[in-house]
Amino acid sequence: MTAKILVVDDILPNVKLLEARLTAEYFDVTTATNGTDALAVCAREDCDLLLLDVMMPGMDGFEVCRRIKKNPSTMHLPVIMVTALDQPSDRVKGLEAGADDFLTKPIDEIALVARVRSLARLKVVLDDLRSRASTAVALGMPDPFTTALAEEGLGGRILLVDDRAASAAQTVFALRDKYLVEVAADPHDGAAKALGGSYDMVIVSLGLQGFDALRLCSQIRSQDRTRQLPILCLAEMEDRTRVLRALDLGVNDFLMRPLDSNELLARVRTNLRRKRYAEKLRDNVQASLELAVVDSLTGLNNRRYFEMHLSTLVAQAADCARPLSLMILDIDHFKGVNDTYGHEAGDKILKGFAKRVRKVIRIPDMLCRLGGEEFVVVMPDTNMDVAARIAERVRAEIGQERFIVDESGTAIGITVSIGLAERGMDNLPDGLFRRADRALYRSKSNGRNRVSADAA
Repeated sequence: MTAKILVVDDILPNVKLLEARLTAEYFDVTTATNGTDALAVCAREDCDLLLLDVMMPGMDGFEVCRRIKKNPSTMHLPVIMVTALDQPSDRVKGLEAGADDFLTKPIDEIALVARVRSLARLKVVLDDLRSRASTAVALGMPDPFTTALAEEGLGGRILLVDDRAASAAQTVFALRDKYLVEVAADPHDGAAKALGGSYDMVIVSLGLQGFDALRLCSQIRSQDRTRQLPILCLAEMEDRTRVLRALDLGVNDFLMRPLDSNELLARVRTNLRRKRYAEKLRDNVQASLELAVVDSLTGLNNRRYFEMHLSTLVAQAADCARPLSLMILDIDHFKGVNDTYGHEAGDKILKGFAKRVRKVIRIPDMLCRLGGEEFVVVMPDTNMDVAARIAERVRAEIGQERFIVDESGTAIGITVSIGLAERGMDNLPDGLFRRADRALYRSKSNGRNRVSADAA
């Protein structure tokens, strides 16, 4: 895949070298020679990933990275810091500034391209989630971007798959104060736990004896429930080829032995911050989808959901030559309740009504609120005789006990009028709804608090 890469370095030969290498891999390269220009490019949303030099006059790369990661509109941009500094403390400083990776000059070109591709894939996923979340925010959902800034990436359960006791002990010791680490010394046991457990991250040693660690990473990525789970690989210096292969398979990060405890902790925090940021976006999108099809007052599915699913249910019943019935319910004289007791009392009745109906209908039946005081129940595999018995149960349940509408104990008795129809030969959802609505009208015209049926 391709992406738009911003190369930031005050030394022109360095810029040209990186530009040539990335252009040869079909990336679209933009350049900047100082931090101020780099921030301007990011603010215009004119790049997908930054290769950021650390040592620059004025604003250094660490400060540029911190500003990018503290801005809700740019914090999702992957940043690879590039420098001649090669001490673990320098890498930790970069990671703590928010960098996603840290490459040391002279740059290994193969490793560079693999890392850029890996982070570019991640950016595509985040862009899609951000776009959906932005739409949700425009519709009134909470803003997940600002709240994500407070995420520190601390706490959570980590599975460590490492069959070397000394190595595992070192990893656990480095993370002990911030995370709960569970060790799987048997690679087969580790694979089962990774795929079946509930973890925030998996750390895998690439040097497992008698077991292909890359196969484990691939399995984690191939399963729906673990596809987004961060994976960090621990490797020896001679494992360079396998590390690059791991990145191609979707591994999020790696760390070379001998391990630096501070760098390990920083990389774990970075990956968990990214994971939780994506989770906030997904939760926001899911909540917006639920908002579109759920009635906020009663918690039932709304008219949109009903209309989307009725056609499918009718078609399935027709294909299998099975009965299907529809029940429309209307609370009697509900306007008088609102006028006399207020809308707050009316809302309590609507919520209580939905709860009582749900209690007496069957698990396969679909209960929705059409709007106002009108509800509908779709009953698969149900003929008219059975539907009539269910409707009478509903009517009796609603009328047998008054509804408490305030703290003083004010109780209001209500009744319900019901119309029924069974799927006919035409197999038209609209026709089924119209016939049930006609039956409801008859119930209301004949005195309310009754059940009427309209046969096909």
